[in-house]
Amino acid sequence: MSNLQLNLTRTFGVFSTRKIRASSNGIPFSKPKSGGLVILDIPLEKIRRPLMRTRENDQEKVKDLMESIREIGLQEPIDVLEVEGIYYGFSGCHRFEAHQRLGLPTIRCKIRRGTKETLRHHMR
Repeated sequence: MSNLQLNLTRTFGVFSTRKIRASSNGIPFSKPKSGGLVILDIPLEKIRRPLMRTRENDQEKVKDLMESIREIGLQEPIDVLEVEGIYYGFSGCHRFEAHQRLGLPTIRCKIRRGTKETLRHHMR
């Protein structure tokens, strides 16, 4: 094992010990890129779920996710579409409900900006 560490040191040089700001999950926040994907924690009440009434969540899956989120946090952000400052969630229904039932105020989201036309496409 020490041989491997020596090889890594030779390959990568000196390792940085600077602190990385991270969320409660321990995963670093993304820095926004111009026109790219952004990952942020968003309050649940700020996310509209337009297809929620058309689908029924598997309650066993929600229960399992609640246990997992309670123990290790959310591992995969939900996808959110931002249109004119309003967030719309079309995926991650089970993770969203698990956060609601746990009483968590925010959820980690991958935010993609879109137009009203993009929103209409998702509503079909």
